[in-house]
Amino acid sequence: MSTDLPFTSRRSPVVCLHGCVAASQPAAAAAGLDVLKRGGNAADAAVAVAAALAVTEPCSTGPGGDAFCLFYNGNTGELRGINGSGRSPKAQTLDFLEGRGYTAEAPPSDFDALNATVPGAPACWCDTVQLFGSQKLSLQEVLSGAVELAEVGFPVAEVTAYQWAYWVASLRDAGKELDGVLLIDGQAPKCGQVFRNAALARTLKELGEHGKPAFYHGRVAQAIVDVINQNGGVMTLEDLSSHDSEVVEPISTEYKGVRLWELPPNSQGLTALLLLNILENFPELKAVGHNSSDYIHVFVEAVRLAVTDGLRYLGDPDHVTVPLETLLDKSYSCQRAQHISMERTMEGVEPGPMTGSDTVYFCVIDNQGNACSFVNSTYMGFGTGLVPKDCGFSLQNRGANFSLRRGHRNCIAGGKRPYHTIIPALLTDSKTGSQKPQLLAALGVMGGFMQPQGHIQLLSGWSIWRKGSSRRWRRS
Repeated sequence: MSTDLPFTSRRSPVVCLHGCVAASQPAAAAAGLDVLKRGGNAADAAVAVAAALAVTEPCSTGPGGDAFCLFYNGNTGELRGINGSGRSPKAQTLDFLEGRGYTAEAPPSDFDALNATVPGAPACWCDTVQLFGSQKLSLQEVLSGAVELAEVGFPVAEVTAYQWAYWVASLRDAGKELDGVLLIDGQAPKCGQVFRNAALARTLKELGEHGKPAFYHGRVAQAIVDVINQNGGVMTLEDLSSHDSEVVEPISTEYKGVRLWELPPNSQGLTALLLLNILENFPELKAVGHNSSDYIHVFVEAVRLAVTDGLRYLGDPDHVTVPLETLLDKSYSCQRAQHISMERTMEGVEPGPMTGSDTVYFCVIDNQGNACSFVNSTYMGFGTGLVPKDCGFSLQNRGANFSLRRGHRNCIAGGKRPYHTIIPALLTDSKTGSQKPQLLAALGVMGGFMQPQGHIQLLSGWSIWRKGSSRRWRRS
């Protein structure tokens, strides 16, 4: 056996027998593991992690944001997804914004109440447990770990403390003040300080006991509407009560014997698939070497093409037609790849012709072979920074992703979902038809518009590690 290690990470791989949870906070991972130990499956544990991260990383995520879920059924091999993104208020049309003096060149500021869209995360949590969960644990039991964290408190982690302070300062620079419920003595908590959030504990308890109505009707809904309208927004109780998640069929593409699965628009998962399809037209990349200058040149140019197409053609499919079939056709990406020259960079990148900030990613795999890939985000730090009274969370500013350019696929409209950056992913072998696809990985990254690029970088790095691992560590 060779003594060479097949990876260069600073951390050793975690190897498990009965399931695994990967998250950005140990306390959140522990909440997910506890659910697995109590008989829950990957979907149950993922929601436990989501709620725990809402407590421990409120500067990145929470019930005031959106969520997306991809679930692999270990028994059947079926893949399904939940689009848990919220819509703009019905009254918030382009005419309305133009009447207030806003334009494509001068939109509302990032933290403006007009950028608050309906929070989709709580509904996504409920639906994930109901549709994909083990049915052995109630939603109340799934959320109990997060409730305890919020009530008892937790020591704030170093990176979280830095981000917390950064976004509090960013809000203050914009003339806005974060509610004291998310501060300690008016300041962001320091590393190691114990932070408690009784208001969020109450919100999570009510969600666990009564499900979606506890959030989208009654006390919490009224508090959301009140704080938005007090700050110039136009959200109504009907905007909240009419919200629901959308169960969706994932989209995918095949690449060198594996299949990458993403969620369809309004998610930017399509952009990752476009990038992979473009790179497939450069088989010589293997010969030039991973992360060599030629490799990086082709990769960067391919990212530019894929992102340009994503920004041009993606939008809410309930409002616009997204040409998925054309964009995912291999011949389309072959045409796009021809724009890449090994001798120079592209001077200008135009979308192909058609015929016809802060986030948390986490994943769970259980002992039944189920996998749940999940992203939850309030977008830019605390989002709008608006905190509904006695609720313990801030409201997202995902509406900042809308365009105010009339006729654009992602143009603001009442009751519309914006172009969305957060994208969970799954990787299987390329078997189709009657054969059950084998799960290879649950994957995702954090980083706004970089995420499609990050997915493909993870995939290429994983592929190299997998080949090296199987070659070097195969039993003799």
